[in-house]
This record gives sequence, structure tokens and C-alpha cells, in this order.
Amino acid sequence: MLMAHPAVLPGLLDRYWALSVLDAAEGGSPVRREMEAVERALCVSTGTTDVHAAVIAARHQLPGTGTFDDSVLGSGRSVQP
Repeated sequence: MLMAHPAVLPGLLDRYWALSVLDAAEGGSPVRREMEAVERALCVSTGTTDVHAAVIAARHQLPGTGTFDDSVLGSGRSVQP
């Protein structure tokens, strides 16, 4: 499987989250076009075809993330205030 260089993934993830905050629903906006480009880059970098799977795969490929690290998954426990 293709593995992105570890230095690339943090930047792609940061850009994805920043653009998702700014994302306008209009298909032709410059923000939307850039977001689609980042989504494609994440998918290609992680060998996936779905952006959500790409984000999870990218997080697991980040330096310091263990093989059995489930930090992107919910704990299954509810947080009590």
C-alpha cells in the first residue's frame, strides 16, 4: 500500500480541518474547490476512496500513533459533568 511521507499528513489534515470550517455549500466557491483538492490528496496519500476513511487512515499513520491506538474512535462511555 502507498504510504505518504509522515511530514505530509499533518499538513493535509490541518488544511482539511481549516477548510471544513470555512466550507461554503456552493460547489463553485474557491474554498470548496480547494477542499476537494485536499480531500483528493488525502485519499491518494492514504490509498482510500472516501475522505472519512482517509482522515482516519491519515491519523493512524501519523508519527507516534500506535498500531492499536483507537484515539479516533469513541470510548463508548458517556462523559458525566
